[in-house]
Amino acid sequence: MNFIERIKEGLLVGDGAMGTLLYQDGYDGCFEKLNITSPEKIGAIHEQYLDSGADLIQTNTYAANSIKLARYNLENRVDEINEKAVSIAKDKAGNNAYVFGTIGGIGYIHPQEFEPEDIHRSLEEQALVLLKNEVDGFLLETFYHFDELCSLVSTIRTHTDRPIIAQVTLGDIGVLQGGISLKEALLKLEELGADVVGLNCRMGPYHMLRSLEEVPLLERAALCVYPNASLPNVRDGKYFYQSNPSYFGDMTEAIIDQGVRLIGGCCGTTPAHVREIRKAIVEKQLSPRTEKVVKGKEKAVVSTVPSLNTERIPDQTKTRTSIIVELDPPKALSQAGTFMDGAQALTDAGVDAVTLADNSLASSRIDNLALGSLIKQQTSGNPLLHVACRDRNMIGLQSHLLGLHTLGIHNVLAITGDPAKVGDFPGATSVYDMSSMDLIRLMKQLNEGISFSGKDLGAKTSFTVAAAFNANARHLDREVKRLEKKIEAGADYFMSQPVYSEKQFKEVYEATKHLPVPVYIGIMPLVSSRNAEFLHHEVPGITLSDEVRNHMAAFSSDPVASEREGLRIAQSLVDTAIEYFSGIYLITPFLRYEMTVQLTKHIKEKEALKIGALR
Repeated sequence: MNFIERIKEGLLVGDGAMGTLLYQDGYDGCFEKLNITSPEKIGAIHEQYLDSGADLIQTNTYAANSIKLARYNLENRVDEINEKAVSIAKDKAGNNAYVFGTIGGIGYIHPQEFEPEDIHRSLEEQALVLLKNEVDGFLLETFYHFDELCSLVSTIRTHTDRPIIAQVTLGDIGVLQGGISLKEALLKLEELGADVVGLNCRMGPYHMLRSLEEVPLLERAALCVYPNASLPNVRDGKYFYQSNPSYFGDMTEAIIDQGVRLIGGCCGTTPAHVREIRKAIVEKQLSPRTEKVVKGKEKAVVSTVPSLNTERIPDQTKTRTSIIVELDPPKALSQAGTFMDGAQALTDAGVDAVTLADNSLASSRIDNLALGSLIKQQTSGNPLLHVACRDRNMIGLQSHLLGLHTLGIHNVLAITGDPAKVGDFPGATSVYDMSSMDLIRLMKQLNEGISFSGKDLGAKTSFTVAAAFNANARHLDREVKRLEKKIEAGADYFMSQPVYSEKQFKEVYEATKHLPVPVYIGIMPLVSSRNAEFLHHEVPGITLSDEVRNHMAAFSSDPVASEREGLRIAQSLVDTAIEYFSGIYLITPFLRYEMTVQLTKHIKEKEALKIGALR
């Protein structure tokens, strides 16, 4: 009897974990490589699961795609590793069990490193190798990115009518990351052609059971669950899971009552867990449910933050020239007072926001959240905080953003951040759980009252999100395409690197005038010839014209004259910039806020003259 006929008639038991069993036995590195180097070990694990009552076993190919294998310099052995895995599993299963080719998700591992097209290509390549070796079906598991799973299901279905088991991994009970409900996700997978749909990993039986309470029996696809043994713990530097096989047996009937027809195990489960599932089915004479009462989900009451008294920054550009000024947090505690004096002076000058970098150039400074909070407390200024992905993991980023919202700071610039090795702590670790694009999406999701994991926050944040723009990019057309992607992610406006060529303003304007959001063009006054040469030669994304460098070099022996010349050049740049852009982003050098105060006044005077002329 084929798999589809079998699951329509009764209950099936899957196998359990492969990787965590190997890990507990002391294996490390690439588990899929063991298909070649230790096939007897992989075969022995398959045999244990079969002896425990598994009707279906998975090939040891969870991470056997070119992207994941590349971490071990094995990307050219995709065919060999997958072929051997199928051979081992088929040899042990014989005619007594189904052999499904397992494919795991990729995008949850530093998603910014891989383009969606590359991920899709890698997964399709693996699927075709498994299909060529005549697996009985496909088991797709541990997909945190729902679009990635949907794409793979659709692709496999175009190549074969063999059974597909598609499992999502939840962010929270009953919901995927991004806020998609489990019910919605499973219905979509059924529509795309999956024959069995369900969930695996991250959660144990209890939370999976609760998640399934809101999912109805589907019209065509069967339901499945592959829970973890428990939440992971750490002992002596190694991960381990609770040993609870009997608990799995106790939970089996309740899981089947939710309409599940295939039960297996994920991380931490062993042949003993599978044995208890089989035992519960046999001893209690359990059978599939053909009807189910679905628990209704209480509608969350999501409160919104009271509307702010201030106009949203990007909206200001519709009626006037809007000015944002960066005042970089100082490295030394002794300069905190100077910083606050500068913030007050800029606010008094009429800037629309004082923006604070987040440890720019990977150099440690006073925390911008602390200084931003002081600006709100001690001045009438509007802080705009940079948030870099370098220093915080996903947990820390969401926590930080919720803290910003709680403090009433709603303007944020999302940046990836300079690598740690370029700063004054070269031994520090760059986290990069997210890219700036991911961070933009996260803030927009928080604005809907939904956490990264999909959990209801009980209130909506109200972030206005800026994104970075390298106006000095060698290939400006490519950079603009990145801007378009950032707009799709939710960017409300852009803040550019400083520009030092009046001709360049027009070029940037022509390249970006089609964008539906404003660009704040960057201008930073120079203070010396040495400063100009450093920016030009050593700071990524900043290019100075020869004319500007020569002007600054002419005053290299006189610091006062150098600063005066730097201010004159900046004023000239401003005069040209405001012909093309209604958003100006001034960058204060070395806490010399008097320079950006003067530039702000200069812009205000130009604005007043312009209005007067129109009258």
